[in-house]
Amino acid sequence: MRARRVQQRADDSVVKLRPVIPDNLPASLRKSKDLVVEVDAMPGGYVCSASMKGAPAGDGVKTVAAGDRRIHKLFSKQQQAFFATHAPEGIALDDLAILGPINLLKLKFSPRGYGRRLVAELWLYPDGSRILELSTKCAPAEAFDVAAETRAFLAKQGVDLSGEQQTKTSTALEFFSRNLKATAAGA
Repeated sequence: MRARRVQQRADDSVVKLRPVIPDNLPASLRKSKDLVVEVDAMPGGYVCSASMKGAPAGDGVKTVAAGDRRIHKLFSKQQQAFFATHAPEGIALDDLAILGPINLLKLKFSPRGYGRRLVAELWLYPDGSRILELSTKCAPAEAFDVAAETRAFLAKQGVDLSGEQQTKTSTALEFFSRNLKATAAGA
């Protein structure tokens, strides 16, 4: 679950299921204009995910973060149904805790010598740690070729891809849930 505020854009929300086998999703859901299925590839492997996107009304994220509205108000009926279908039994949207915020910087660019557009996201965690993610988009049939091409381009630029790979989402969840547990233990 994610809800975010973006400078000079409307708030947005996402219910993401990871991992997912796209063929196991109902055809009606796969055809939804609000559902995006993607493959995240890293040097150690890949994972498919399905994201149901939405747009909360007004300043919904700020209002919910302040505790003035319930969490489920950030998500459309379709997102709520997607969550209910895949969430552990007995867990409702309003049972969730708010984790965050995380500030991030995002840059879309087309580097010289590479025929694709890249996106760089720098996630800045409250403890001063950070994660840099580079990504590009392609058609599913091109995924493995584009991954190899991107890896070769980055290596040619001197980018070391042998380091420990971390996903920004799992790192954020670990960071904030650890702090949430520490706060709960101290209460």
